[in-house]
Amino acid sequence: MRYPVPMARKLVLVDGSSYLHRAYNALPELRSPGGQPTGAVYGVVNMLRALLRRQPPDRLAVVFDARGKTFRHEMFPDYKAHRPPTPEDLKAQVQTLLRIVEASGYPLLQVAGVEADDVIGTLAHTGVRCGCEVVISTCD
Repeated sequence: MRYPVPMARKLVLVDGSSYLHRAYNALPELRSPGGQPTGAVYGVVNMLRALLRRQPPDRLAVVFDARGKTFRHEMFPDYKAHRPPTPEDLKAQVQTLLRIVEASGYPLLQVAGVEADDVIGTLAHTGVRCGCEVVISTCD
């Protein structure tokens, strides 16, 4: 027997990569007792909690950039070539944050070869076509 899936009235799409960079740059350096950097993780978790209080969704997804090059690098070989490398303290927090997002029960999306912005755009377009109110939460 099939049960109908209720239509999501409000879909909230979170740009996790944008949140991560914003938290890393906005907060002072925080570390665990073992010396691991934790400021960006702390910031993103608090940003998500605040968002959910302000914009309670029927459905939510947190989208992060996948590692590696994207289709934009194929189109434009110098794409982001002049950006400084990601700081090691930030890199050290990514996997922890991804585990926390998943453990919190939020759908986590990373699409190889595609930036989070493009995934969010596609999901937003699809959500609107399905009759959802779509909220995109990003720091970009």
